[in-house]
Amino acid sequence: MCRNITVLRGLEPAATSEEIYAAALQYVRKVTGVGSLSATTREPIERAAAEVARITEQLLAEMPDRRVPPQTVPPLRRPEVRARLGLD
Repeated sequence: MCRNITVLRGLEPAATSEEIYAAALQYVRKVTGVGSLSATTREPIERAAAEVARITEQLLAEMPDRRVPPQTVPPLRRPEVRARLGLD
């Protein structure tokens, strides 16, 4: 599977809904092979990503605390990524 999916468990502060959805969208796009959304792929991809995000939030809430935080910073917490995406 994709090695670039970010570890969200154990982040301080905790992973946001935005970060969880971004990871879910990345996963769904990877498994479907969809590189960019089109009129025919947008709705099913976004619906699947929302469902995966919902399940991921539930999973993260049920997991025990990590002893060691993740070694990498999630992309949406990196200033250069946020600037590139126009989020700041």
